[in-house]
Amino acid sequence: MITQTAFDLIFRNARLRSSPLPVDIGVKVGRIAAIEPRLACEAVEVDLEGRLALPGFVDTHIHLDKACILERCGHIHGTLGDAIRAVSAMKRDFTTDDVYARGAKVLERAIVHGTTRMRTHVEIDPRIGLRSFEAIKALKRDYAWAIDLSLCVFPQEGLTNDPGADELLVEALRDGADAIGGCPYTDTDPNAHLARIFDLAQEFDLDVDLHLDFDLDPSWSHLDEVIRQTERRKYGGRVAIGHATKLSAMPPDRLKAATAQLAKAGVAVTVLPATDLYLMGREATHNAPRGLTLAHRLAGNGVVCSVATNNVLNPFTPFGDASLLRMANFYANAAHASVSDFDTCLDLVTELPARLMNLGDYGIAVGKLADLVVLDIRDSRFAVAELPDILMGFKNGRQTFERAPAKLLRPRN
Repeated sequence: MITQTAFDLIFRNARLRSSPLPVDIGVKVGRIAAIEPRLACEAVEVDLEGRLALPGFVDTHIHLDKACILERCGHIHGTLGDAIRAVSAMKRDFTTDDVYARGAKVLERAIVHGTTRMRTHVEIDPRIGLRSFEAIKALKRDYAWAIDLSLCVFPQEGLTNDPGADELLVEALRDGADAIGGCPYTDTDPNAHLARIFDLAQEFDLDVDLHLDFDLDPSWSHLDEVIRQTERRKYGGRVAIGHATKLSAMPPDRLKAATAQLAKAGVAVTVLPATDLYLMGREATHNAPRGLTLAHRLAGNGVVCSVATNNVLNPFTPFGDASLLRMANFYANAAHASVSDFDTCLDLVTELPARLMNLGDYGIAVGKLADLVVLDIRDSRFAVAELPDILMGFKNGRQTFERAPAKLLRPRN
């Protein structure tokens, strides 16, 4: 028995993905100080009874600013262009308080579903100004006790073709944005759009996270330009692309070449199953394409990948509960993942997105932040398949939520 005397909290009998047997986790000043089979110490104890502990789910791509507006739409949901136009019209009337309230609703759902890190994309343009940015900054501050929120500012409706957007984007970057994104397929000059985004990323020393290649026409792509910019600027490991549904439409030889390019350049890929499946292939009369890029296969070939939420209850995705475990399960179903792929599917919402966001303090290891969530399951291989309840969460060693296990109330004889 190893004796320790300086823990604030001990998790007893925790099952880890890296350990075949339960262990104890000692926490001191918000960080993990020890992981051993048995720790002897006078400290507050939480007995996990052999349940699975994870370092929390990581959502690399969500839009808190335009969540929960389904009841305001007043239009028939259809194409990507329809969704962009609908939100463009609505966001002119968004207020800071409105964005805050809707974002908080989704953020709280994400927290109780076990998300401890999140990158939210925030639209910046002359129609919304900086109102959404101010609201999400406030959310970042007010919910820091439960989740680390990173703000990725981006121009949804173009940049070179949208006078005033560039100046607003720079203002947001000067005011503390954590990353910068882009949407070249909505710009009349996509390559200039990308060049400007990379220029700003270098100027402010920020990671790049782009919306890219969001259709099913493999005859053209902006991926080559992204890779060229990444390599020219030595930005490998700091660039991600979201959606990339074109990859799902490529024949095997082209997909193999694109995969090798992505891995070599250090460009990560985020797949957004709910939105990608909802918006792609809608024009088909039968045998509709899925439009879902296979993240687990890309990951198996050296590409850092994640599966994320994207939108919740809006024209882009009229569904959602901000549960990444459910999203991983949804992805695994649609992607025809085999049982042997289930571990990778869990990686796509934990370890891999943490790498995508360069989160050096993530994980259950000595010295890392004591951010943990506890799942009502003992074998991590089946967490994605079984969708167990997420019973409790901790941020910096402080409990942030709890959920009692369900009980069957049998009739009395």
